[in-house]
Amino acid sequence: MEILLFGITRELVGQNTLTVPPEENLQTVAQLREWLHAHFPAMQKLSSLAIAVDSEYADDAQEIKPNQEIALIPPVSGG
Repeated sequence: MEILLFGITRELVGQNTLTVPPEENLQTVAQLREWLHAHFPAMQKLSSLAIAVDSEYADDAQEIKPNQEIALIPPVSGG
């Protein structure tokens, strides 16, 4: 599963995309969020972190499949 990263999430990971190994067998957004927190603890400190599946915001119960487009949408600050 490949995840697109934007803003602070890109800075925390150090690259534009993140690949989750297939053997992790993540099936829901909640499982993905837990995996991210375990592997990148700094993400737990973000005030909000939206996860989009196929270009639509997803709640934690949303199922995810290996070939879907997943993106992390960090909090946005304006000026």
